[in-house]
Amino acid sequence: MQPRIYGPFKFTPITERKGFRWPNGSRIALWVIPNIEFFHLDDPLPTGNNERVAAAQAKIPNVRNWSLRDYGNRVGVWRFMEVMSRYGVRGTAAVNGDICIHHPQIMEAALKLKWEFMGHCQTNAVRLNEMEPAQEKEAIHQTLETIAKTTGRKPLGWLGAGLAETWSTLDFLIEEGCLYVADWTSDDLPFRMDVGGKTIYSIPYSLQCNDTPQFFEQKQSAEEFERILKRQFDWLYRESDESSRVMAIALHPFVSGAPYRIGAIDAALEYICKHDGVWLATGEEIIREYIASGATI
Repeated sequence: MQPRIYGPFKFTPITERKGFRWPNGSRIALWVIPNIEFFHLDDPLPTGNNERVAAAQAKIPNVRNWSLRDYGNRVGVWRFMEVMSRYGVRGTAAVNGDICIHHPQIMEAALKLKWEFMGHCQTNAVRLNEMEPAQEKEAIHQTLETIAKTTGRKPLGWLGAGLAETWSTLDFLIEEGCLYVADWTSDDLPFRMDVGGKTIYSIPYSLQCNDTPQFFEQKQSAEEFERILKRQFDWLYRESDESSRVMAIALHPFVSGAPYRIGAIDAALEYICKHDGVWLATGEEIIREYIASGATI
């Protein structure tokens, strides 16, 4: 993509997108995205507030903050699997490629639950906009190939670590056959992106219904995060009288997988799934149905 003033898509207000419906007239597509991430012990790590530390200032090993994130993979993610399965929710896991190498048990369990996988960089310690173009292209390729070898299927979706992109990211994703990308949090419905005459779709990800910003940046409690998820759903459900919506919930095992927070996820999912017209979908299912609907935006 060439540098430009506005995004690689048409500006279309949500008010011009009335009448769209998911399968069977569903009002809300519930999309739950566990971010399953790997940090090397010998890499610079975020602080306890999830703020990034410059390599020159980092103290390595950072046992305190590395262990916090390792807890998510050793303990927290298994709570996600138990709670989500209770309500029939299949995750679309945003997976660092290194998870496949170092924590294969997580991948095996997620496969049994029929979760979808999307690429999320090789490790969460390095972001695409910190790389030279050739390195970025190879990092995307290696991430998708590693997941494909583990799962038997190349991911069709992508979420950058830190939602970071360069002017070349979308081109590289299209070359790899990706169908959708979650970095552009611009809408409550998918939309088509035109990248040099080629197409990739944006899917509604969330920085609001996302445990890391809410707990680390907004300093919300577990009870407040539960209310946030319910309020988000209530308003989208109200709007879905005119047109269906996507509700994305982004979760991190080391955050909401803690014992005193997991109950908020349990209660929110129970509340949402009790409503009529809630479609429990994966990212690929959402985009496939959006394309099949004939939507041109």
